[in-house]
Amino acid sequence: MLKRVFKLFQIARKLSTSGAIDTINQVHQMPLSINLFFSVISIGSKNTRLQNNNPGQNLCEALQGMGTTFIKLGQFLATRPDIIGEELAKDLEKLQDKVPAFELYEAKKVIKKEIGEKQYHNIIDIGEPIAAASIAQVHFAKIRNENQEKQVAIKILRPDIEKLFNEELDALMLFAYIVENTISKAKRLKLVEVVHLLREITNIEMDLRFEAAAANELYENTKSDNGFNVPKIYWNYTTKKILTLDKVNGVSIREQKKLEEQGINLQRLAENLIQHFLKQAVRDGFFHGDMHQGNLFVDPKGNIVPVDFGIMGRLDKNNRKFLAEILYGFIQRDYVKVAEVHFQAGLVPQNVSKDEFAQALRSVGEPIFGQSIKDISGGNLLAQLFEITEKFNMATQPPLLLLQKTMVVVEGVARKLYPETNIWEVSKPVLEDWLKNLKSPKSTIDTALNTSAEIIKRIPDFPGLMDKAEYALKLVAEGKLNLGTNNKNLEIEQMKLKNFRNNVVISFFGIVIVFLLVF
Repeated sequence: MLKRVFKLFQIARKLSTSGAIDTINQVHQMPLSINLFFSVISIGSKNTRLQNNNPGQNLCEALQGMGTTFIKLGQFLATRPDIIGEELAKDLEKLQDKVPAFELYEAKKVIKKEIGEKQYHNIIDIGEPIAAASIAQVHFAKIRNENQEKQVAIKILRPDIEKLFNEELDALMLFAYIVENTISKAKRLKLVEVVHLLREITNIEMDLRFEAAAANELYENTKSDNGFNVPKIYWNYTTKKILTLDKVNGVSIREQKKLEEQGINLQRLAENLIQHFLKQAVRDGFFHGDMHQGNLFVDPKGNIVPVDFGIMGRLDKNNRKFLAEILYGFIQRDYVKVAEVHFQAGLVPQNVSKDEFAQALRSVGEPIFGQSIKDISGGNLLAQLFEITEKFNMATQPPLLLLQKTMVVVEGVARKLYPETNIWEVSKPVLEDWLKNLKSPKSTIDTALNTSAEIIKRIPDFPGLMDKAEYALKLVAEGKLNLGTNNKNLEIEQMKLKNFRNNVVISFFGIVIVFLLVF
């Protein structure tokens, strides 16, 4: 834990000298005690003063200069306007995840170590890096696979990146805990949970087998969908630190002139993009969470080909139903129905007035429907909906926030392809089909059969379950059992932080004195 504290002070020093703290104060004035801490910690160092008039752009520059962890933190916060506000979230979307590439000989060493020397000899050729980001870089290569030569792209993790990232996140976890327990208004933001979620997301991102599995799942879900092709994964060339998949033979979706020259119908392409995204979200509950122009290509047949499967979104059946019904409810301008969906999904506390909530929803919907329907963004509609979360104490739903941000990006790409795209006209058939299937007699019977089968399967265990339930109730009555959390890892992390709480103040003053003596 002391290592966390030391790392936290290193991070605090980075923040105070990078200009990030000055920028944050421009957006939201922090308490005097926190500003005093950062002033003390930066004694003896040269502070960077960012000159850009836009605080969001200044923060992007500061975070980019601080390295991998803070680039990923900035990208993650861009998906959480409920924490940092809509304007700053939009600015952080522009954060560039670009860093210098590591050398080709280092990349070859990693590949050989990961797949073994015998398999390494089946790589006929590998080129210099074509793209480099904070976590990994990409090389084009030619491999032998099943007696055929294949053109592939190989994604390679940066050496030692996982160790560095987790050390800095440990320190940020401690910082989040201190802030939550010293600033009462910060409790609603669930900062410890945010850092914990960032760790889980990025650690999955740093195991390229998970990205390969995500690409494979998306492939299986969409293989029958015309107009959407996911590249093939080569599992015998894929490990935790390297990912190998088909090289995309296509044109970036941003290069409209080239697409037109190839005879691609841009209107149809824009409609396909929206419909495929919505199908992934409401039909499959699994969607590509980073569908910006740089991650989308179009092959000569007009098929959309996505790349980079590090950020994926997943929605359970209830959230999918919530999403489809809320969007469809807004299309019908049925605000009472939309309010009921919120209550059914458990997103609004039961003591909230349904009529007042429906009125708040009307305040979101009516101004939007004063516009031409083709100009209405589903993503922006959801963004405005989430803005009322604080007033009605709605629970934060990170999966829905990721979906909302992705929807805004997808709509933006579609409208750049074809500005007259009517988002709602294109979306309506997908939403109607899914809701119709959801409420069909077959779906109802399937649900009933599945529920019955689950009950029957558990009947032999019923006496044992009753004994366990009685014992659990006894523990609850005696105050020995806490049912307040469903995330074991997060609970363990919070317990560690609480156990250390009494030592934080002593450590704080001790390390401040050391820094003052050294610097």
